[in-house]
Amino acid sequence: MLRNIRITLAVIFLTLTTLLFLDVTGTLHTWLGWLAKIQFMPALLGVSAFTPLFLLLLTLLLGRVYCSVICPLGVMQDIIAWLGRRGKKRNRFKYSYSKEKWWLRLPIFVLYVFVGMSALAGAGTLLALLDPYGAYGRIVSSLMAPVYQAGNNLLAYLAARADSYMFYSVEVWLPSLSTLLIAVVTLATVVVLSWRNGRTYCNTICPVGTLLGMFSRFSLFKIKIDTDKCTSCQLCARSCKAACIDIKQHKVDYSRCVTCMDCLGQCREGALSFSLPRRKKAVEAKVVEPASPQANDSDGVDTSRRAFFTAGALLATGTLLKAQEKKRDGGFAVIEDKVAPPRTTPIHPAGSHDLRRFARHCTGCQLCVAACPSRVLRPSSDLMTLMQPVMAYDHGYCRPECTRCSEVCPADAISLISAADKSSTQIGHAVWVRKNCVPLTDGKACGNCARHCPASAITMIPSVEGDPGSIQIPAVDTERCIGCGACEYLCPSRPFTAIYVEGHEAHKLI
Repeated sequence: MLRNIRITLAVIFLTLTTLLFLDVTGTLHTWLGWLAKIQFMPALLGVSAFTPLFLLLLTLLLGRVYCSVICPLGVMQDIIAWLGRRGKKRNRFKYSYSKEKWWLRLPIFVLYVFVGMSALAGAGTLLALLDPYGAYGRIVSSLMAPVYQAGNNLLAYLAARADSYMFYSVEVWLPSLSTLLIAVVTLATVVVLSWRNGRTYCNTICPVGTLLGMFSRFSLFKIKIDTDKCTSCQLCARSCKAACIDIKQHKVDYSRCVTCMDCLGQCREGALSFSLPRRKKAVEAKVVEPASPQANDSDGVDTSRRAFFTAGALLATGTLLKAQEKKRDGGFAVIEDKVAPPRTTPIHPAGSHDLRRFARHCTGCQLCVAACPSRVLRPSSDLMTLMQPVMAYDHGYCRPECTRCSEVCPADAISLISAADKSSTQIGHAVWVRKNCVPLTDGKACGNCARHCPASAITMIPSVEGDPGSIQIPAVDTERCIGCGACEYLCPSRPFTAIYVEGHEAHKLI
């Protein structure tokens, strides 16, 4: 029963957490946003100490239930391991005890803590790569989300043909090559290790697993082995995906045990129990015949199969969207794509305060990227801020009234900010490039930047001083500009924009 409860809760947590990254409506976070805030590393980097303390107390009470129930990457490993066992029915109980690989586990953890606590601006890179929640978020955002969005658009198309507007089309965002490669390598590593050896990634690489393992050694409730009843049949050890049961010594390595309860149902003699250390009487476990290869088939989650085919589906999706890459004006002229401007300082969202603080707190989970309605947030490919979001204005601009990124950020890298404060926060300033401006290159009046500036920071002035009849060009008031990017996004100059936003390392209220 304990195992079934654990599996049910784990599937619920995994499904709802995944939906946070796949949500195309922008409404689920109102109800499910707490799922992101109870993840260990985002909570540890946030301003509240309650959640990390609660998770540590939970570990001291029940062991590493966080890893087997709440952590989405941990639950995904369990699903892949289950599929691996199912694929080899003749060798269904394939695990065996192995000693703790402290020589790998401890150095990774020490390096993670040292770099994570460092004051260097690039400290967030290692946090982004090794944080289990961030790693799962990148897998879903980069690999699953484009397929999900394409499926949503297909339903919207079919619904429209049937005169129904139950669904609506959304932009399918395809990640950059660096983002895609990191997500694919992370997924491949987790899949291979989980398929072959269960919880290897969790118990050797994951720093959260190592930290919680230090506390789980002293947990109140533990898996106990009754030596009087144990016949050393090794069924429990062979079903333990954490490889932590040493049946010869009748010991359990509690630092690696994730309290998955898989071993309880395998013991025919009732020698295993999940109980207090001083409890003598073992709880009788339900007997499960190991000869029946289909006994646990109903415990899996078929939806995880998509993880293995996501890369191929992405390629197919990219091929289908290839025909839509070229936009046309009136069916005649091809609209050339803009070339990204050479920003000296990257732009980071309002609420992140300053670039150094933002880099230290962000785990690169990309929940803000998935939630951004204007699609201006993109994962960085810069080594010092790898996978952390930066702003780009090729698909839209940052609307002053939108605060979605600050609402969904679980690590307080982007602090919650009101719409009024965001409208007054200067995250950058516009820079005019004279040689690219349409009025001067084509002799045509424009004024797009001034017309759409929400801060009224751009005015049109005569291009020739003292000649009010000359063609007008924009003038930027850098004291009023908030860096929203409306001017850059709407500038008709191609391929190099005539006005772009230069980011500020530290934000300020104006």
